[in-house]
Amino acid sequence: MNLCVIPARGGSKRIPRKNIRDFCGKPMIAWSIIAAQQTGLFEHIIVSTDDDEIAAVAEAQGAEVPFRRPAELSDDHAGTTAVIAHAVRWAQDAGWTLDAVCCLYATAPFVRAVDLRAGLQHLQAGQWAYCFTATTFASPIFRSFRQADDGGVEMFFPEHFSKRSQDLPEALHDAAQFYWGRPNAWTQELKIFDRHSIPLILPRWRVQDIDTTDDWHRAELLQEILNSNES
Repeated sequence: MNLCVIPARGGSKRIPRKNIRDFCGKPMIAWSIIAAQQTGLFEHIIVSTDDDEIAAVAEAQGAEVPFRRPAELSDDHAGTTAVIAHAVRWAQDAGWTLDAVCCLYATAPFVRAVDLRAGLQHLQAGQWAYCFTATTFASPIFRSFRQADDGGVEMFFPEHFSKRSQDLPEALHDAAQFYWGRPNAWTQELKIFDRHSIPLILPRWRVQDIDTTDDWHRAELLQEILNSNES
């Protein structure tokens, strides 16, 4: 079977209660749950949380919350891979036979069912441990620079100063929507960003990490535009 795990702890600091805060008419986590339901891929969609309110909202949307996440996996330092590994071990202990497990973020309102299906197809197309969403950087990272303490700037890669942008390698970054993985990849806590993983490339205009209030407002504006184009 295919399992969807949505990690959603209760202690968000920068945007309090962001996993269940209203986002364009729905609790934020509802967008992820609905997309997972629309795929028709999952026998179970479970939410891994330490928070009773998040659990209640998730269950109202049709997700399952069969356990509470332990405290050691609910602080600011808990990694996603360890959280999903815990859920996979719980499912295996419950007797579930797992073929593939998808970690779907609770703050991914632009996730689409078609992309979740494509991610599983990518995973199954080879001996991949993971398939995850990625997108391109808007500007070449090899021409990036930082500001020094004295106010001046210095390039991270000064050897590329004279190269044209089109001659530099294209770089990708995590789109932070979902990660399909083999059950043993999760339980072994294999690194996701490695040669055993394949990316599903998304267009930049459908990618927005939501960590700050500015991110949230930008995402709401984008969602309003997308909704108006679909209506």
